[in-house]
Amino acid sequence: MENSLFTIFANRYIDRLRGEGRHATAHVYKNALRSFTIFCDTPVVSFGQVTRESLRRYNNYLTACRLKLNSISTYMRMLRCIYNQGVDAGVAPFVHRLFRDVFTGVDTRHKKAIPVADLHKLLYKDPKSEKLRRTQALANLMFQFCGMPFADLVHLEKSNLQQGVLTYNRIKTGTPMIVEVMDASAKIIGRLCGKHSAAHAAGCPDYLFGILSGQHKRNEKQAYTEYQSALRSFNNQLKSLSRKLFLRSSVTSYTLRHSWATTAKYRGVPIEMISESLGHQSIKTTQIYLKSFELTERTKVNKQNYSYVKNMRFSDCLT
Repeated sequence: MENSLFTIFANRYIDRLRGEGRHATAHVYKNALRSFTIFCDTPVVSFGQVTRESLRRYNNYLTACRLKLNSISTYMRMLRCIYNQGVDAGVAPFVHRLFRDVFTGVDTRHKKAIPVADLHKLLYKDPKSEKLRRTQALANLMFQFCGMPFADLVHLEKSNLQQGVLTYNRIKTGTPMIVEVMDASAKIIGRLCGKHSAAHAAGCPDYLFGILSGQHKRNEKQAYTEYQSALRSFNNQLKSLSRKLFLRSSVTSYTLRHSWATTAKYRGVPIEMISESLGHQSIKTTQIYLKSFELTERTKVNKQNYSYVKNMRFSDCLT
């Protein structure tokens, strides 16, 4: 049993997450455990196999598998969480800064926002396909709802919309959100809801858009599986829409969220407002979303500042 304690602790924690209805988090932990088990080339893993050297080699292994830094960080932080549980239980030795040589931070270099020209095409150019028009309409709503994540959009219930205002809690963090529905959004909602009015099961959510069936309670595993299927389908449709419109940029469901944040930044919106509109609990999270200003934008500001100082009249300096 001692030789499999790490695997046992990990599976117990995954089962606890599932029992709490946190199926998405449990899914990622399961992937991290599976990946590390494959790397260790053993059906079960012991705490003794989690060393600085093995973690360093595992980090290199994930890099060779072409995982992005943020994915590597997620796996490492999940392994660290399980290891710390073993330390707290007295079955794993405490090792100071055990994970010091692997990446557990956040890579802010890779931004998912797309250029405004591509964003305009994505949201407004006619794809000449009814199926892709529906995908485009959903993408439009996500952008118009302050970069709302797909998870929040599909889980909106009819009761969340009252007198032109959406009031709901974010799926990921539970943060309370409120969004006023613009006229353009109201038209799209009316069009999408008019075509999808599937009946929900007793005691189950009555979803606004009918993307999810409403046949399962939110904390049930079947509900999470259905959501994952809907997300894959939406991302595939976004790729088809991108190809149809000849976009140069890669597009996923998170493109709309990052692009909303970056567009707001370019329009001079304070980062505090952007952060609150996205439902972030920390401005540091918002900064990860924001794409850096292009050189032309920085040059424009630089010229304005230079001109302002150069052309300042002496009398103005005295006031």
